Amino acid sequence: MNLTASELSEIIDKILPVACQAGDATLRFHKVRGTRVELKADSSPVTEADFAAHSIIVEALKRDFADIPVVSEEDSSIDQAKALADHYFLVDPLDGTKEFINDRDEFTVNIALIEAGLPILGIVHVPALGRTFFGARDVGAFETDDRSRESSKQINVKTPDGGPLVAVASRSHRTPETDAFLRQNGIDDCVDAGSSLKFCRVACGEADIYPRFGPTMEWDTAAGQGLLEAAGGIVHGLEGERFRYGKKGFLNPFFVASSGGVEYTVPMEQSVEAE
Repeated sequence: MNLTASELSEIIDKILPVACQAGDATLRFHKVRGTRVELKADSSPVTEADFAAHSIIVEALKRDFADIPVVSEEDSSIDQAKALADHYFLVDPLDGTKEFINDRDEFTVNIALIEAGLPILGIVHVPALGRTFFGARDVGAFETDDRSRESSKQINVKTPDGGPLVAVASRSHRTPETDAFLRQNGIDDCVDAGSSLKFCRVACGEADIYPRFGPTMEWDTAAGQGLLEAAGGIVHGLEGERFRYGKKGFLNPFFVASSGGVEYTVPMEQSVEAE
């Protein structure tokens, strides 16, 4: 059953404060000397802030939406079967942990709602910058800087004007393949950024395109994609396919997120590499 715009708006009203509360929890550990950092099995870092935000989000979602499964990066027993449900929440309690550890402000709290393999709702809260982005299918995309939905402003992707493109790319995971993509498409203006904030920059018109030729997990991208598509953008795999969720191991292939009307080409060797 497809959720209606009214139902999605109601879900946003319930989980927007939860994302902000989780963000508050991360800030208690931000730039604090002695915050514990551990390495997970895949050698990615995790901190006390990740777990604090995870607990707040998962507890709230299970309380308010008991019939919708929750998949979170920080769940020690991630269940692939949950990703086969008609609807499930996909959560990254603290995206951009490397940014967080290095005392930078571009880390986010990500909450997405997946329906039939596609993100139909996304909330991206940027605690240290005081910016919150949210959007959903048939609802639109919005930004607020005071946690109030009532005072939010609608955002939309840029309308292509034929001028030079502005790209945003990963600061911590910049790859030679990304640089080759930028060169092939004649993109000289590229801003480095962390976390899912890259999706937000495209969604609100600060950039035209975000190419990702490096590893990501589904919880890294779902909320950003949901937001971007609500703002009029699109996320494609390298063969032009719609970017979907529920993949084995939650591992993403390479992708390009854009304002939707942007034309670009993918170097052939990158397409081969992605396979």
